[in-house]
Amino acid sequence: MKYLLMICVDPSEEIEVPPDTDGAGIEAWLAETERRKVRLDGSQLRPTSEAVTVRVRDEGTLLTDGPFAETKEQMAGFDILECASMDEAVEIAALHPVAKFGMVEVRQFWQD
Repeated sequence: MKYLLMICVDPSEEIEVPPDTDGAGIEAWLAETERRKVRLDGSQLRPTSEAVTVRVRDEGTLLTDGPFAETKEQMAGFDILECASMDEAVEIAALHPVAKFGMVEVRQFWQD
């Protein structure tokens, strides 16, 4: 089953990702997902200030600069995993370094 990890942070806070020297940084997390052979893709995203939200209403396209929602935390990146279960996906999400100061939302892809 495929899962999307939405990596979310508060853009108003200074982000300090733990260094990899203690095994808690992103390189260690990537190594663990490689060892388990579960990570299919992932990337950091450009800042929300560069986002454009698209809505179509009454046959017109409305564009809004900025993120899709007014929330404290914004999506800063994503990872796509293929795991045996939601429990495994949650276990891997809990290892992500951003989970220590931001949040990681885990959602299963819709399956036919």
